[in-house]
Amino acid sequence: MKSAVRRMRPRQTLITCPYCFTRVARDRVAFRCAGRAGHGTGCDPRADEVLGRHRGGAAPSLPPVFSVRRPGRRARCPDCGRETGWRACPECHSRLPAEYCANPGKIVALVGAKGSGKSTYIAVLLHELMNRVGAELDASLVPCDDRTIERYRQDFARPLYGERRLLSATRPAVTDLRRDPLVYLLTRTVRGRIRSRTESLTLVLFDTAGEDLRSRDVAELHLRYLAAADAVIFLVDPLELPGARAALSGTALARSGSLEDDPDSDPVNVIGRVTELLRRRDGGRLRIPVAVALSKIDALRPALERQSALHRARTPLGALDLDDREAVDEQVRALMDEWQAGMVDRYLRQNYTDHAFFGLSALGTVPEADAVGAGGIRPYRVEDPLLWLLYRFKMLDGVRR
Repeated sequence: MKSAVRRMRPRQTLITCPYCFTRVARDRVAFRCAGRAGHGTGCDPRADEVLGRHRGGAAPSLPPVFSVRRPGRRARCPDCGRETGWRACPECHSRLPAEYCANPGKIVALVGAKGSGKSTYIAVLLHELMNRVGAELDASLVPCDDRTIERYRQDFARPLYGERRLLSATRPAVTDLRRDPLVYLLTRTVRGRIRSRTESLTLVLFDTAGEDLRSRDVAELHLRYLAAADAVIFLVDPLELPGARAALSGTALARSGSLEDDPDSDPVNVIGRVTELLRRRDGGRLRIPVAVALSKIDALRPALERQSALHRARTPLGALDLDDREAVDEQVRALMDEWQAGMVDRYLRQNYTDHAFFGLSALGTVPEADAVGAGGIRPYRVEDPLLWLLYRFKMLDGVRR
């Protein structure tokens, strides 16, 4: 007797657009016509109002976006019949890179209190992933679109690495609606017992101003990526922690406390706003892993005890050193408590199932007035939060020595 076989529809795969953060079913991904080439056939460009509204500017002139019933790698434009492989988000009409559609991976969001050094951290982290850390991990970091290439070069690499100028403070989103995220695909080869496989992590980095987290209207517009994020990195400026000032001297002491009366510089306020946003999608304790990193830790290292884990540089192992990770986490928790910021740890324990603390410095030394210090850029443990997240996502092994 033949048993009845019920045909099950495979679970629909969702892709999160890295620009508008809408979750789109894979069979709803749209295409943009390749347009006219020379004297050949193809659609003429026309104003794309949808993309213009998303970017907050004038509608760009581009060939039309269309949908097909069963999208594959390529589709034929219903108007001109020309084949195209240019995939687009059906909601915002942004181009979806082929690599991203094939392997969307995880989304990591970066948030920081006002003055925490987010722009500098982004610039140095990406530079390290493209060079030193990328070589250690056997990983490639590829920008997903032309806007990411241009924006990194113009707003981050050129001023900081080319001209050795400190990056300007992030402008609030209400005055900079056209700011685009930086979207990168970090791909790593993971070697197994029988064969190797590749795993990808999508880095979507918004250089979000502290004021953006206070404005509910802007949060809806610019912080939707938090709702789509698989992990969050919080940057905290230790120079703004009142209890840490006794450990500062010289230029670092002169730079501290400049945002003392600004609520956007308080890490608990920032983390609380982000938590409120994340709760819209999950109840109870949030399962999203959270990395809390003290930036500018170089200014405080002279005051740390000689045996502090924060005096040691990370040993490049191509894996996460679990003993080192635990030592740094314990040290930073103790410092937060000593510096009257222990409530951050308690709040995170109450609201998240998985969080860890880090200490890092993007520049490695206290900068001069508006320029990188005389010793140049010497990043310290800037990659630690990302390595921990890769370990949590099973893209990186953990070892004990």
